[in-house]
Parts: sequence; C-alpha cells; structure tokens
Amino acid sequence: MTTLRYIAHYPEQIQTQAGMLISSGRLGNYIEKSYPNKHQIQSDKALYQYINELKNQYMRKSGPLTQVSYNSKLKVLKDALGIHTFQSRVQGNKLKSHNSITVASLFKEAPPEFLRMIVVHELAHFKEKEHDKAFYQLCCHMEPDYHQFELDTRLWLQWREL
Repeated sequence: MTTLRYIAHYPEQIQTQAGMLISSGRLGNYIEKSYPNKHQIQSDKALYQYINELKNQYMRKSGPLTQVSYNSKLKVLKDALGIHTFQSRVQGNKLKSHNSITVASLFKEAPPEFLRMIVVHELAHFKEKEHDKAFYQLCCHMEPDYHQFELDTRLWLQWREL
C-alpha cells in the first residue's frame, strides 16, 4: 500500500478512506470532479495582487506585505507548502516590518481553492505565529472551508506522486 505521507497525521478513518480511493484508482477522479477549475495566477505580480487583496479584506491593520513570489526551488518538505517570513527593524524612532510570502511553484497548476488555502495559511501567520486554536480560527474566518481545502490539497499532492 502507498505511504500516505501528506495525511499521516490525520485520523485513521480519513487515512483508510484515502487509501481506498488510491487502491481503487479513484483519487484522481475525486480531485478532478471536486475541483475542475484552474486559476490564472501565474506570475509573481498576479500572486502579489491576489494576496494583497485578501490581506486588505481580512487583515487591514496588519503590517504591509512587502514581497510575494512563487519559488520553483521550494519543495514540499516537512509539510511546508508556503513560507512566511517576518522581520522587524528599528530605523530611527520607528519600527519597520518586512513581511514576505513564498508559495511553491507547483501551486501554479493547482485548483484555485488550494492556492487560496495556502495563501490564507501564510497570511494567518502575520497575526498568529504558532499553529494553535487562534491561528486556525483566523484561517477559518478568511476561508470557511479551510480544513476541507487543506485535506484535499494534501490528497492532491498525494495523487501527484502516484
């Protein structure tokens, strides 16, 4: 049986269901039927505009977004599908912050819901640094279907490896 590395931390019932979809060859059909569309956000500039619109809609008071990019070298290691970096510097008597988001280039091929899930996740780190209850509440505030999209993103990654 295939190792389910992307959903290894999920409950046994979900892993069993995913394993059955994989063994019967229906995982791809499930993904394609559930998420038939592809997004058009292919450049770093378009990604910046997309992320900045979400940030302004839900997190207007957080620090400015300074840099956004797709990264083809960013691999899906240790469940990292995107990266948020934050730096604060004192310049004179002001505190300047630098927030950047990097998204794995493989999400150029992903359904729009999966890209949104990654972006929401990284934006939530602007306010909540740890993956705790407040973090996931913020994710669900920005995307009510966050948890379903996260699971399906992981299933999509699993399917890509088959």
